[in-house]
Amino acid sequence: MRIIILALLGLCFGSFVSALVWRLRQSDLSIFKGRSICPNCRHVLGPFDLIPIVSWVMLKGQCRYCHKTISWQYPAIEVSTTLLFIFSYIWWPETLHGVGLFDFIIWLVFIVGFVALAVYDFRWHILPNSLVYLLIGASIVKVLVDALVYKNDPSYLLNPLWGVLIIAGLFYGIFQISKGRWIGGGDVKLGVCLGLLSYSPLTSLLLLFVASTSGSIVSTILLTSKKVNRKSQIPFGPFLILGAIVCELFGQTIVNYLKNHIS
Repeated sequence: MRIIILALLGLCFGSFVSALVWRLRQSDLSIFKGRSICPNCRHVLGPFDLIPIVSWVMLKGQCRYCHKTISWQYPAIEVSTTLLFIFSYIWWPETLHGVGLFDFIIWLVFIVGFVALAVYDFRWHILPNSLVYLLIGASIVKVLVDALVYKNDPSYLLNPLWGVLIIAGLFYGIFQISKGRWIGGGDVKLGVCLGLLSYSPLTSLLLLFVASTSGSIVSTILLTSKKVNRKSQIPFGPFLILGAIVCELFGQTIVNYLKNHIS
């Protein structure tokens, strides 16, 4: 029953992500005001046009009013968000009581924000400040609540600060050295959020390893298949977000495994 509820929530929030990303890109639209419209003809959409996945399938990927193609990215985002909700529940590393339940609910909020950032960065190679700052604020609240309310231990704040120093500090150094050619300012700001979410310096390093490795693999595949060239820009944000998801769900397990086998 919980998985069904999470699946429905994932579909709804996935649909919300698609609308959010598009509205962020359109300077003449409000993020929270106004009804949903077709991105092509801008006709106001009815309730039966907005059912996640179902509407896209029933309309055969076309707008009901102008009959222009609706991108496959819309159902893909809805499915991806749904799967992330479900997988997070299945592989959640904490108990779903007390602080574990609080962290899980906050994590679902982060998933919505992360998916929106990944889609935006993938399409336009930019991480919008409005979303990044919102996630930084949420991560600060999470860290403070975990440290001061649930753990009642201010020293717990040291690990997130180390995470910020490692991830955001490294990115800031690269940004300054390359003068923004190798990495963007948005990645530096996202690094603050991801650093705060890291449980330990080792988890921060693991996040960087997953992001850089996955980014290198995908870049190599794209270069080999000649879908991009050496001058093409490949956004790093989605790979950072992938690293954050892996570390949130499996990070402590991986770190403990490495500690036991290295020592």
